[in-house]
Amino acid sequence: MEYLDFEKPLQELQEQFNKACRIGEESDIDVSETCKQIEKKMESIKKDLYKNLTPWQRVQLSRHPERPYTMDYIQGLCGKNFIELHGDRNVSDDKAMVGGLGKIKDQSFMFIGQQKGRNTKDRQQRNFGMANPEGYRKALRLMKSAEKFGLPIVSLIDTPGAYPGLEAEERGQGQAIAQNILEMSRLKVPVIVIVIGEGASGGALGIGLGDRVMMLENSWYSVISPENCSSILWRNWEHKEEAAEALKLTAEDAKKLNVIDQIIKEPLGGAHHNLEEMCTTLKKVILETFKELKNLSAEELIEGRIKKYSEMGVYKS
Repeated sequence: MEYLDFEKPLQELQEQFNKACRIGEESDIDVSETCKQIEKKMESIKKDLYKNLTPWQRVQLSRHPERPYTMDYIQGLCGKNFIELHGDRNVSDDKAMVGGLGKIKDQSFMFIGQQKGRNTKDRQQRNFGMANPEGYRKALRLMKSAEKFGLPIVSLIDTPGAYPGLEAEERGQGQAIAQNILEMSRLKVPVIVIVIGEGASGGALGIGLGDRVMMLENSWYSVISPENCSSILWRNWEHKEEAAEALKLTAEDAKKLNVIDQIIKEPLGGAHHNLEEMCTTLKKVILETFKELKNLSAEELIEGRIKKYSEMGVYKS
């Protein structure tokens, strides 16, 4: 298990616990009571530590190297009942954007999401979860296919942003994202959006417009990352913690501002501490949300979606 900077007290206790266990195994000394005391102390520190996380610490947790990615969740939700679909039928198959048909219990869904990489080679192949225009066009193709066959859509957001390279702009990055936002606003099937990690800028919005938008407890959703905000306003990255606070990017802030509909609780310490529990929670949330939406007509879905986004940022005295 890798530990973040603010998790160092836990790391030290874990090392003490491991050392005590080794002593017990290698000798006749009974260390069971010592181990119990350390475990109890760890639980107490965990509760205090994760109860009062700062926005920047939430950002750090959302980027934890062991945090589950889109395909981890799809595997946990669908098991073998998932078929990945590829290509935008125009340029190529963008590995940063994944999608396909999956089934939770007896209900089929079209899953779409950004996928990051675990190791150096995989990160390069997945472009660190930053999709090119063909990735957004692939996502739109899958969404339109879902609409054609009357399948609900589940969109899992986890990206530091759309790829900002020159070649992406030449192939119409802005147009691809704008087209997706337009088309998602008038899809005739239920669209469930969940921010599972990083939700940055247009890269997130390109697959982020839905009937219900939710965030995992330790994810973030903002027009810009704290580091880039700091570099623009303060000309360096040293103020990233201050920027994270000012951006109001946490799930709690987004809920207060009516940007999202629901916060999904994670296991203590983050989703990476218990993927099975996290997938069980997600499965329940997705099925309950679909149950709320499935009886609405296409016109009601579209009208509700447009009303939802039209009212964002509007305040009445």
